[in-house]
Amino acid sequence: MVNLELYRVFYTVAKCGSLTKAAEELYISQPAVSQAIKQLETQLGTSLFNRLHKGMELSVQGGELVYPDVERALQLLNGVEDRLSEMRTTATGTLRIGASETIFQYCLAEKIVEFHELYPQVKFELITSTSPRTIEQLKGDRCDIGFLNLPIDDDDGIVISDTIMLLDDIFIAGEAFSELKGKQLSMWELQKYPLLMMEERTVARATLDHFCHSLGIKLAPTIEVNSWGFMKRLAVDGMGIGCIPREYTLNKLRDGSLFELNVTPTMPSRSVGMALKKNGSMSFAMRAFIDILNK
Repeated sequence: MVNLELYRVFYTVAKCGSLTKAAEELYISQPAVSQAIKQLETQLGTSLFNRLHKGMELSVQGGELVYPDVERALQLLNGVEDRLSEMRTTATGTLRIGASETIFQYCLAEKIVEFHELYPQVKFELITSTSPRTIEQLKGDRCDIGFLNLPIDDDDGIVISDTIMLLDDIFIAGEAFSELKGKQLSMWELQKYPLLMMEERTVARATLDHFCHSLGIKLAPTIEVNSWGFMKRLAVDGMGIGCIPREYTLNKLRDGSLFELNVTPTMPSRSVGMALKKNGSMSFAMRAFIDILNK
């Protein structure tokens, strides 16, 4: 096995031309430098230096032959160390973020813009996917940081470190259901209306189904959708009553194209959480992005 430290000592002695000066530069003792040179010469089976009264001189058949290659190799390694050090101390490189399209739009867009204004040299790779898929990408080192709809099942491969946004699920409708404005409805009464619900195997649908089960009822969707945007479009067009986080439909509530139904009991809040790979490294860029999220 190649012992890089022996080659570092060799290179430093050759550059300094002296065991004493090399020891000072390497912050080790002169006997340790001398021992390292002897060990490397034994491994290579040749003498690397001519020992002179004035110092150390590369031997023609040993040291002079290997010195150029050792110099290039150490320069390459120093470049790698410098780049890794730069990643830990400056915001550079590419930050790979995994999240759903909705989370990017409603939770992360402004933060990404703010980060880019502070660190324009950092590139973004935005990986749009479902929460389960984002978890697999984190574990497979295909993204650096993920944002998930919570709650999710425990997974030993990731760490949920922060909640970045609370979500309050509400029921919304368009003008086709205007007779329900201001009227108090129970969850049980919703069963007689056409309902727009997210498709199964989503956190939002699982949360709604679990809540209904706790009340002893089952809401059956008239239409299942795979995006909040499509649900809002159908609700505006009068196709049914939707269940959506209030935070994702504020613009429609403000412009009056949708209104919030007064339904009791209200559903418990859920959240969007930040996930990192367990025992994964963290670059300066990632730490800086997390700091912005926590502001």
